[in-house]
Amino acid sequence: MYRKNHGIVSLCLVTYLLLFLVSCKPTAQQKTPAETGVVTFASAEDEKIFTDVERATFQYFWDGAEPTSGLARERYHNDNVYPQNDKHIVTSGGGGFGVMAILVGIERKFITRGEGLQRLEKIVGFLEKADRFHGAWPHWWNGETGKVQPFSKYDDGGDLVESSFMIQGLLCVRQFFKDGSDAEKALAERADKLWKEVDFNWYRNGKNVLYWHWSPNHAWRMNFAVRGYNECQIMYILAASSPTHPVPAEVYHEGWAQNGAINQNPSGYGDIKLQMHHQGDATESGPLFWAHYSYLGLDPRGLKDKYADYGKENTNHALIHYRWCVDNPGKFKGYGPDSWGLTSSYSVKGYAGHAPGMKRDIGVISPTAALSSFPYTPKESMAAMKNWYLNKKDNLWGPFGFYDAFSETENWYLPRYLAIDQGPIVVMMENYRSGLLWKLFMSCPEIQTGLKKLGFESPYLK
Repeated sequence: MYRKNHGIVSLCLVTYLLLFLVSCKPTAQQKTPAETGVVTFASAEDEKIFTDVERATFQYFWDGAEPTSGLARERYHNDNVYPQNDKHIVTSGGGGFGVMAILVGIERKFITRGEGLQRLEKIVGFLEKADRFHGAWPHWWNGETGKVQPFSKYDDGGDLVESSFMIQGLLCVRQFFKDGSDAEKALAERADKLWKEVDFNWYRNGKNVLYWHWSPNHAWRMNFAVRGYNECQIMYILAASSPTHPVPAEVYHEGWAQNGAINQNPSGYGDIKLQMHHQGDATESGPLFWAHYSYLGLDPRGLKDKYADYGKENTNHALIHYRWCVDNPGKFKGYGPDSWGLTSSYSVKGYAGHAPGMKRDIGVISPTAALSSFPYTPKESMAAMKNWYLNKKDNLWGPFGFYDAFSETENWYLPRYLAIDQGPIVVMMENYRSGLLWKLFMSCPEIQTGLKKLGFESPYLK
């Protein structure tokens, strides 16, 4: 009798334990911290530093903006060393990141909603009148006139990649304001019109691939067909999603993915493997901005197609940079678990595309690399941010947060900023904190339709 009752009691205890464990296990209905807007910081100090960095970097796009257009300047030199007329150059890609940063400023109450609306009305007004080429903007304009500022000898026309970064931001603006006041709804409609005027089909040049550039003076002479993994995936997704000038799915699969060749010889470092081959000579991985630019609005969490799981790909990409800098095969001064991250940025000799690898790593750390990776490597990014903020602020910090890049090996600390590096810091830190831009962009009905058309899976797709 005792043994029988003991067995019944044991069975009941086991059943109860199993039910308890099941109830504790996350379910499809439970939400992540980014979805609920609740991120638990380890301490009040961590939260304060996080907010200080986010706020200061945001100011690049607010106080540091070019006054006529309201857009982000291409660069800002705190040492007042500017090339001729450089203060007037504004950028479509970095400006698109800045548009998203303004939404962060409203969300975090760095500015009021009315102030944000007024600035965005100025920016959209500039974009409506500025030079465009089959709906696409150039890489650079003169911010005072809206006329194209050639980026290079033959690059004086439309830049579809940089324009896609701007459109990613404008779609977030549309979603943010579409149900607001009459003035807000009007802004949302104007942003929507700009998106619908981009002729993605034109930029196919008659082929199943998208071309980066077209010029009214030099036509397709740049001849840059965008293939394989880099920062440009968002361009293909927007092109497939366009309600007015869509491209067929074959353009993505044959052009971007190269009929599956994108998965051949995948990059990696040690036991951290990537699913795709990173373009160029970056055998370990590409510069870390490749894990940021396309995913400022496009949420990589649970985003999959037949080529990759993009949440996993981006996390491993960031971990490769972290591991490389901790291992520090080049023996550079200052590298370690609290100072890491390589990307394209200012460098000791001009501008360079820093990345893991003995050829690409020259001892230059770019803070945007680790800070924009917060959604992928929160502990590792926090360690770097705290070290730079608490221990190296005298050398690294200026009016708009951390400077673009530095090298302890060369004792090189350049007090300058680039829009295209500052923007992802603000946006990705906020995506880690609340998922704001991810939720806005992924709520776009045409983006959901485009992702389905290309064969993607995502928690946002019904």
